[in-house]
Parts: sequence; structure tokens; C-alpha cells
Amino acid sequence: MSDARTPAQIEADIISRREQLAVVLDEIGVRVHPKTIIGDAKAKAAQTVDRTAGRAFVTVNRSVSQVKAQFVAVDGSPRLERVIPAALLVVGVVGLITLSKRRG
Repeated sequence: MSDARTPAQIEADIISRREQLAVVLDEIGVRVHPKTIIGDAKAKAAQTVDRTAGRAFVTVNRSVSQVKAQFVAVDGSPRLERVIPAALLVVGVVGLITLSKRRG
């Protein structure tokens, strides 16, 4: 049994491979097109910003929750033993700033 191909089969293979090559070249052309490269870069930048913003939100949210836990009990009532000294401190600092601005 021989593997001899007819000229028609060879021609059909050539046409098939030419079509495959054309598809590959089109894909390469799209990938290296400046608009595609810019679009990919923009998408990556947006993804990085979204990821960074998400991490920042989680970090801030965690910090706020931790501070809130210092001043609010689990049942939602204020922890007066911590709220009153903090409020007095804030009033004192604001008073000092106000006095220093009036004298200056």
C-alpha cells in the first residue's frame, strides 16, 4: 500500500494550509495592532486600579470597624468609659487651636 497522493489532494492540502496561515496572520495582525495594544494596556491598568481600590476599601473598612469597636459595645451602646475621655480630648485640642489662632 502506498502513501502516494494525487495532485488534487496535494492542491487541497495547499489550499487548506494557506487558509490556516491566513487565519493565523489575521490573529497576529489584530494582536500587534496599536489599538489592540492600547486597549489591552488600558484594561490592565483599569484592573490594577480596581484591585488597588478594592484593597484600600477593605483596609479602610477594617480600620473603621476596629475604631468603632473601641467606642461601641457589641450591643450597639456607646462605651462611655472611652467616649467621654476621647470627646474631652477633642474639645481640648480644638480649644487650644482656637486660642492659638486668636493670639496669633
